[in-house]
Amino acid sequence: MIEIKFKKENNKSIAYDNSIEIGECVFIEDGEYWNIVHTEVNNLYQGQGIAKKLVESIIENANKFNKTLIADCSYAKKILESKKR
Repeated sequence: MIEIKFKKENNKSIAYDNSIEIGECVFIEDGEYWNIVHTEVNNLYQGQGIAKKLVESIIENANKFNKTLIADCSYAKKILESKKR
């Protein structure tokens, strides 16, 4: 089973299949902003919506911590834009 864990101290959300790390979404904290800079999922796990769940984990936690999200990562940028509609 795939599990998404948010690790604020590491500035990322990580996807695990049991104990194996299979993907991550990384952000840079700059004052009131979190900038998502990279999202990646292991090739064997692509097409399962894991990258989207990783980005959504960052979005959820940005809201909890009162941060404004921006994205240099093109994939994350698409997700953020779709949430604004």
